[in-house]
Formats: sequence, C-alpha cells, structure tokens
Amino acid sequence: MKRQPQSSPKYSLVISALLVVIILQWIYIARTHRPEKPSKEAIRPEPKPPVTQAVKGRIAIVLDDWGYNLNNLGLIEEIRYPVTLAVLPNLAFSERIAKELNARGFEVILHLPMEPREKKRLEKNTVMVSMSREKLGDILDDDLAAVPFARGVSNHMGSLATRDNATMEALFRELKKRRLYFLDSYVSSGNTGLEAARKVNLRYARRDVFLDNRLEASYIRRQVQQLKMKAKMRGEAIGIGHDRRATLEVLKEMMPQLAKEGYRFVFVSELVE
Repeated sequence: MKRQPQSSPKYSLVISALLVVIILQWIYIARTHRPEKPSKEAIRPEPKPPVTQAVKGRIAIVLDDWGYNLNNLGLIEEIRYPVTLAVLPNLAFSERIAKELNARGFEVILHLPMEPREKKRLEKNTVMVSMSREKLGDILDDDLAAVPFARGVSNHMGSLATRDNATMEALFRELKKRRLYFLDSYVSSGNTGLEAARKVNLRYARRDVFLDNRLEASYIRRQVQQLKMKAKMRGEAIGIGHDRRATLEVLKEMMPQLAKEGYRFVFVSELVE
C-alpha cells in the first residue's frame, strides 16, 4: 500500500501566515469604514426667516411755523423718521430753511397765511376772503418762490378763510394747476375744505390731533399717544405740532418707540386722497 504524500511544514507556515494577514485586514477594514453618525452641525435646523411685523397704522407728523430762525435745524436732523415741515413764506429764513430741510430728506410744504376770524397781526400776503382769484394766484406764486421744494400747502390760521367756500374753491383750483396738495389744519368746525376739495378733485388731507397746544412735555406725550390710538383705529392719522424744542424732544423720544410697536411714519403726501 502506498503512503499519501505529506505537506511540507514550510507550506503550512505560509498558509497560516496568509490567513493571519487576511483576518487582520478584515478587522482593520471593519473598524475604519463604519458609517459615520451625522454631526450636530448637519442636523441643526435652518434658522426661520424673521417675521415681518404688521403695520398697525400710518402716522404723519407735521411741524408748522418754520422760517423765523434756524434754531432747531440741528435737532430736527436727529429725528430719523419722515416728518413734513410747513414753512412760512416771506420771513428772514424762509428760503434757506426750506432748502436745508429738503436737502436733509424732509418733506417741505408751504404754510400759507390765511385770514382768521379773530383780530390778529397778519403775516405778509395773507389770503383774505375779499381777494379775487387772480390776486390769490399771485400771492401763491410769490409764496411758493419764497418756499422752494414745496410739495403741498397747509393753512396758517384761516378760521375765517377756511369757512368761506368761494375762497377755498378758488385756492384749490390754483393748487390743482400747480399739482400741489392741501393739508387742512382744521382750525374751524365750519370748515368747507373737504367739500371744496371734492368739487375740484384736489388731493386733500385733514389734521387729526394738535400735539403742542400746551408747551409741556407731559401734555405733548399724551397727545402723541392720542394720535397713535387714532392711527390704530382708522389705519392712519395726522398730527400737527410746531417748530418748538420741547415738541422736537418728545418726538425724538417717542417716534422710535411707536415704530417698534408697529406704527409707520410717513410724509403727508402719502396720505392725501
């Protein structure tokens, strides 16, 4: 009987060594190629876009009686919101202040002197109810030349003139020819401005709140709050103050607060209809 050949010890060692190498490679591959867990950065949700605050109401602030001096020019520049500034004509600083305010981005309007019922000292070129339309037009041209960049007109005084339908209609026809709007300070309950504006189809707005009939900071703050409430109820409101330091200081303080609450400040030109 023949004996089966036996494998050489040398080949057995080689095979064993190869097996060991294969096992070690498998262990290495298994350890180094595990699926990675997602990092915290990868699974962090994307930030939500900021929510736009709804506008609670639009507010136009108007400050009358600019032109007597330049005292508050620096202070008004510190107010970073739209403000409409009414400049009286034919004063020492009328033209200069109108140019300065326009250059600073404010809306300028002509603060047109109009006849009151009371016996008061009248400004030069005050519109009187006895005037012809031609004379009224001449006054308007002269006053607009003294207040450059005016986008509209408001009445200074005028408790008699604004009650006279013929005067208001004549004025409004002149304003329409010049593509200007009218802001009615509404100083008299018998005012015919709205009726005349509708007849002539003139862009028109009316004052809602006087801000500084009393020159006290606490009073002015209450009036600004009243203006805010009107804007909230109606969607818009117009408040009229004056070129006075106390008024400007309160507005500088309160306008940012109202803006944070959701109220938007606009020029009067955005509210005229």
